Amino acid sequence: MQRISTQDAPLPPLDNESVARRLDELAELLNSRDANPFRVRAYHAAAGTLRALDRPVGEVIACEGVDGLTQLPGIGQSLARSIETLTRTGELPLLRRLRGSGKEPLLTTVAGIWEKTAARIHQQLRIESLEDLECAAYDGRLACLRGMGPKRIRAVRESLAGRFGRRPFPPRPIAPPAADAPAVADLLSIDEEFRRKAHARRLLQVAPRRFNPAGNAWLPILHTHRGDSKYTALFSNTIRAHEFGGIGDWVVIYCQRRHGGGQWTVVTSRLGRLKGRRLVRGREAECETHYAAAADNHLRSGELF
Repeated sequence: MQRISTQDAPLPPLDNESVARRLDELAELLNSRDANPFRVRAYHAAAGTLRALDRPVGEVIACEGVDGLTQLPGIGQSLARSIETLTRTGELPLLRRLRGSGKEPLLTTVAGIWEKTAARIHQQLRIESLEDLECAAYDGRLACLRGMGPKRIRAVRESLAGRFGRRPFPPRPIAPPAADAPAVADLLSIDEEFRRKAHARRLLQVAPRRFNPAGNAWLPILHTHRGDSKYTALFSNTIRAHEFGGIGDWVVIYCQRRHGGGQWTVVTSRLGRLKGRRLVRGREAECETHYAAAADNHLRSGELF
């Protein structure tokens, strides 16, 4: 049997966010070289268009070709060809040329980073992109460098958040649970099952793409059922989880149903009457009722003996 080298296998197409970040990076490199401001804005605008797209850019290209991209706001033929190349290969000749042999010019476009600091970041942390820099700003690597105190790291985070078109910590409005939302008892039960099995190392562990420079397989995943619904649970590996010490505590639970689903996060309460208890975010009142009922049932069962 002929063995096929993995180096010959085609790379999967980049997702919308990855392509958008490369377009933003290209725009910043052009801006640092005093390029035409209209050209710089065009790349930034195209990045925003891809972030707002309601389907994968690779799907648009596969179904409609490059012409399909030109139907999107602010994307002409030239930009469409660049996006197609980025999506397919992850690279762009112009971006590669502007990057040059090092990453220091790009890093110095971020607030709080000067030339000497940029050189240390590139040499010591092997930062390859603004996305890598953002990860390092949250996973502790940047804080290990001389001269990178809390204020400068906060400036880097805020600068990159603006660069990527989002706030550093967007507020999450709490909406009332849907009528068909899983009971908090089920979510808390899944949370307990996940953490128990993860602690016992009984779950499959995968290597997350974000905040994992060494590529280690450390993130446990649980697939389970409650009734007719399928659930997947895993530790949160988001920017907020890293910032607030939620790694290993915040558990994200996804529900898959025939007619829809949802996502919930279970955390350990640090305040109030339920301090130390596990709570489903956005459904704290239901959790309090759940714990009160459990305590009442425990007392009643004790009275029977």
